[in-house]
Amino acid sequence: MTGFAALVLAGSRGGADPVAAYGGAAHKALIRLGGETLLARVVGALRAAGAGRIAVISSHPEVRAEIARLGCEALDEAAGPSLSVRAGAQALGAPLVVTTADHALLRPEWVGQFLADTPPDADVAVLVAARATVEAAAPDTKRTWLRLADGDWSGCNLFHLATPRALAVLDLWRRVESERKRPWRMARILGPGMLLRYLFRRLTLHAAAGRLGDLAGVQAAVVESPYGLASVDVDKPADLDLVRRIVGP
Repeated sequence: MTGFAALVLAGSRGGADPVAAYGGAAHKALIRLGGETLLARVVGALRAAGAGRIAVISSHPEVRAEIARLGCEALDEAAGPSLSVRAGAQALGAPLVVTTADHALLRPEWVGQFLADTPPDADVAVLVAARATVEAAAPDTKRTWLRLADGDWSGCNLFHLATPRALAVLDLWRRVESERKRPWRMARILGPGMLLRYLFRRLTLHAAAGRLGDLAGVQAAVVESPYGLASVDVDKPADLDLVRRIVGP
């Protein structure tokens, strides 16, 4: 698939970023790896995968300067990730690939494989990797695992909003995001049956995607990546150490 649009999230959570400080940069997206900023590496991979239009969400002035240098469009941050992605999706349209500026190892073949493997009837797809695949590629990495009946899975920070209907998933995300500190309300949104199946490891990956799709009124899919490093982002100083060992300083 060529000529698709891509959206890169490079927002800030507010306050000092320990990863940016550890990397000696004003913002995590500006940390240098292999002679390039993390943002430049991500943009380069997306372009090599066939992205014809790339926008980056950030209100940080130094990141905005890097966005301009890279020849990308700059979009302002909204009040939370879900609203930022929604604004980006409305500006760029679908199909749209969404990723993050800290996806330091992103490769064009990962993006291409993901798009090729997205089911043709899917409105939205999410890329994941199995624990065995991740640990074979990066034995030292510490990931957050989604523990399901069919194994442990890690997200890969790659999302495919294949049709305009995918905006409904962003609306569901915003509702869950707004209740993240009130688990009982999250349970009411997602349904207690789904949560109980997850807690007792009776929920499979594809059943979870199907249930979330049903809640949003869309066709949702999960795509398994054969690339274990696709799950590695730079969320903490140890992650930066890992990608520097892989790529070089």
